[in-house]
Amino acid sequence: MATQAERREKTQAAIVKAAKRIFGERGFAATTMDDIAASASVAKGAVYHHFPTKEALFEDVFEQVSIELVIDIDRIARTEKDALAAMAAGTEAYFSACANSGATRRIILRDGPAVLGWERWREIDARHFGGKFPLALAAAMDAGVIARQPIEPLARLLLGAVTEAAVACSAGQDIAKTGAAYARAFRSLLDALRAK
Repeated sequence: MATQAERREKTQAAIVKAAKRIFGERGFAATTMDDIAASASVAKGAVYHHFPTKEALFEDVFEQVSIELVIDIDRIARTEKDALAAMAAGTEAYFSACANSGATRRIILRDGPAVLGWERWREIDARHFGGKFPLALAAAMDAGVIARQPIEPLARLLLGAVTEAAVACSAGQDIAKTGAAYARAFRSLLDALRAK
């Protein structure tokens, strides 16, 4: 027999799964808590018991999508020869995921900054995709791939470039084409950092 904690966890997982699908299809503004409750096969009160607001539920969904995205990016980046090449491949995978998955694009790039606000969006991103940049740069410096320099400013500049490119991609008509162009430009930028 399931414990109360197991039932609570199962209900919460069903709510998040339903919310992820609906937020991804319709967007935050067009989604209601009633929609999510119906899709999760729970009472609306159960949704509010676990998530006091639609924004709180969205943040949980955003966190989950961010984790899933980073797992995919890490898998691709690990195949590269060095940390700088891994950053380029990971960034290309990020753009590709946002181009190929309407749900990822909508949740991460379109609704994420609007619903969470830029500061909270960046804070969560720093635990996932954005948090990889300082680590990769440190590894590249340790391996002699790039010259030693202060990591934080360089990581912020590079992440700022990727964030701006991602926002531009999300607003474009042909996201795959635009994302590929930005990924090539980012690879060129990283290659320029390589030690001669």
